[in-house]
Amino acid sequence: MVAHLLRLRLLVLRNTLARSPWQLVAVIIGGVYGLGILLVILLGLIALSFASAELTRTITVLAGSATILGWMIVPLLTSGIDQTLSVSRLKIFPLAPTRLVVALAVCGVLGIPGAVTLLAGAFTAAAWWQQPAVAVVAVVAACLAVLTCVCGSRLIESLNASLSARRRYREISGVLILIPLLLLGPLITVLSTGLQGASQALPRLAEGLSWSPLGAAWSIPGDLATGHGGAAALKALIALATLALVVLAWRRSLAAALVSTLQPVTKAAASGRIGLFSRFPATPTGAVAARALTYWVRDPRYSRQLILIPIFPILLFVNSRTTGLDGLVSASGPIVAVLVSLSIFTDLSYDSTAFAAHLSAGVSGRADRTGRVFAAATFALPIVIGITIGSVGVTGTWSALPALLGLSLGLLLSGFGLSSVSSARIVLPVPAPGDSPFAAKTGAGFTTSVTTLATWGILAILALPEIVLAITAGATSSLLLGWIALIVGLGLGGSLLLLGIRIGGRELDQRGPELLTRLRVQK
Repeated sequence: MVAHLLRLRLLVLRNTLARSPWQLVAVIIGGVYGLGILLVILLGLIALSFASAELTRTITVLAGSATILGWMIVPLLTSGIDQTLSVSRLKIFPLAPTRLVVALAVCGVLGIPGAVTLLAGAFTAAAWWQQPAVAVVAVVAACLAVLTCVCGSRLIESLNASLSARRRYREISGVLILIPLLLLGPLITVLSTGLQGASQALPRLAEGLSWSPLGAAWSIPGDLATGHGGAAALKALIALATLALVVLAWRRSLAAALVSTLQPVTKAAASGRIGLFSRFPATPTGAVAARALTYWVRDPRYSRQLILIPIFPILLFVNSRTTGLDGLVSASGPIVAVLVSLSIFTDLSYDSTAFAAHLSAGVSGRADRTGRVFAAATFALPIVIGITIGSVGVTGTWSALPALLGLSLGLLLSGFGLSSVSSARIVLPVPAPGDSPFAAKTGAGFTTSVTTLATWGILAILALPEIVLAITAGATSSLLLGWIALIVGLGLGGSLLLLGIRIGGRELDQRGPELLTRLRVQK
């Protein structure tokens, strides 16, 4: 069964890569990048072998503990990404939990993340190459730690299986987990500043972690190298006991997950209300706007983009305080305008096969484009204006307000126009409706990144006049140029918006069936 499951997983990976050349290119680039990271780790560990044994032990224990902790956290962050061997897919087969534990453990170790972690762990032997016996023990301890990583990750996945099957749980957890991830930069900046004078605390932290399940296995070679054989033996027992408890808990949770079923969802009686559709005109444009705005409110794939709106001003404010560049705060409005305006260029991809409703209802391309822009503009316009005014209030540079408003509004309107065209021509691999907002197809990140960078570049060219005027007005403190930038931003941005809706609508009318076919393939 182990070989069969592993063969099926590799077959799914092969078929996924064969579906799109870009996904294959992305995997190759990712593999080269991963090999580069492994090479850097190997060279760093070889260099670390010439340092003191205490320093080497401290670094390996801290890095190893972070690795195990990361494996435990990743299933919570990426629920729904890799469903190839998930419990929800395997529960329909009559598989014994004990045999399935062995099969999933082997597949996890031989998977790409497991193999990379195993190689990186085995490379720790390079830090002890001057003591061959210790180097051999380092390889064995690394294998023990990697098994703990894989089994612990699968344990979290099994415990999380019943909850993650509920769509509302995936929506809420995905959004809540995204917030600390986005704030990770400022947190690292603050912590690094605090740790600059706390270097003496790191060895004590490593010592404490070495007696915990996180760092026990990683500390065994260091204890042997420093002559603490008794401590190494005790920590080996801790590591073995940790792995045994994790496997036992995983086996029990897996057995429960394989036989559990979801409770049927009780639907509330219809109240006769039609939500946002009652607040928009009874026209094709109004219907599209109501539908799109409903997605922005209820679909986590859209709502997670809204989290970026308050996060970026915070990031810029923290960076302005650490770097002494107060002008970074003033960039909040234009940056948020770019992000919000370009967020709708994946609208059609998010629709997936639901776009067939537009075609069957005979909605014109112009009505589709106008409705989607209007839905995003209902919240984007006041937010961009509010953040721009707030950033000027924080910095006290009120004379720069006209130029910043012209730049922000110009980018917002131009971005809406550009998105209206690009979303009618480009279909991106995005999470399917109902999936985790973190879900991604193989190679999707590369394709989306290239498309996004190209779109940003085109938007920069389209908004170049107001960009130049705003920068010149800020450099010369010219209020007149600031007002000119505002007029140009509104005029040029509005013209590009109307042009984009017209071109995008025409593209949608001409290529609607073709786009639907591509959306079905992406599904």
